[in-house]
Amino acid sequence: MSVPHGRTILAGIAGGVSMNVAMLLTFRLLGFGWNGEGILLKSPLQSHKLIAVWTEIEPIPLVVNTPAPILTGIVLFGIIHAYIFRWIASAWPPGTVGRGVRFSVLVFAMTFLFWEFFTPFNMFGEPLQLIALELVFWTCIAFADGMTIAAIMEKS
Repeated sequence: MSVPHGRTILAGIAGGVSMNVAMLLTFRLLGFGWNGEGILLKSPLQSHKLIAVWTEIEPIPLVVNTPAPILTGIVLFGIIHAYIFRWIASAWPPGTVGRGVRFSVLVFAMTFLFWEFFTPFNMFGEPLQLIALELVFWTCIAFADGMTIAAIMEKS
């Protein structure tokens, strides 16, 4: 794929920003809530270990107390994603939507699905019902990233 580096970086920044916005609307607004009242913390099914990691055990995750490095890191991951898209998209049939969906599925399967299996399920003992909800959130986030990157990268 012959896309200039400037457009690739722009696509990555936009993809990272879209991931941050999608995380804000899913995990922060619905999952954790503005005051810790979201379903992921208040569900009676939730693992006490997961709740403790997010609210009690010091240090509290950076994304809660000092989100700037995490938000910036997600934008940097967006740039990496754009370069991966640039590298592999030419192997897929042309078209913004098709390539965007394929890339979204790739990001979801190789990043978020693994994350949910290894960390919330394996380490925190989170119940499957809440993992399923989180996978819906991650699907939205992967879709925002993949479609944003594809829209910019596929622009003629």
